[in-house]
Formats: sequence, structure tokens, C-alpha cells
Amino acid sequence: MGNKPNPIQLQKDLKGVDYPARQADLLKVARDHGAGQEVVSALEKIPDREYDGPNAVSKAVADLG
Repeated sequence: MGNKPNPIQLQKDLKGVDYPARQADLLKVARDHGAGQEVVSALEKIPDREYDGPNAVSKAVADLG
């Protein structure tokens, strides 16, 4: 469980995302905000689909193995 980012940090790193957004959009914003490796790794593992808002992203990250 230690490899999942803190949900609050995840949302801080995704501040300003224009939803709906795809996985690549989320990764770009997170990297632009200087997100830590834990956040970037989690975003790389979520399904590549369209996310309609921050709650959808948080759920996808929480559902990771």
C-alpha cells in the first residue's frame, strides 16, 4: 500500500487539469507541477481512458492493485 500517493497530494499535483482529461494529460500536468515519483508512477498505471474529474482519477488510483 505504500506505493500509492496521498490523495491530497495527488489532487495538488493535478491542480488546473482541464477535465475531461486522458491519462497523458494528467501525467503532463503532474510533471509540470513537479509531482513526486509516487504520483507519477500511480498515474502511469491507471487505465488510459477519459476521466471526467478529480474524483474519477482518485478512484482509479485507489483501485490500483
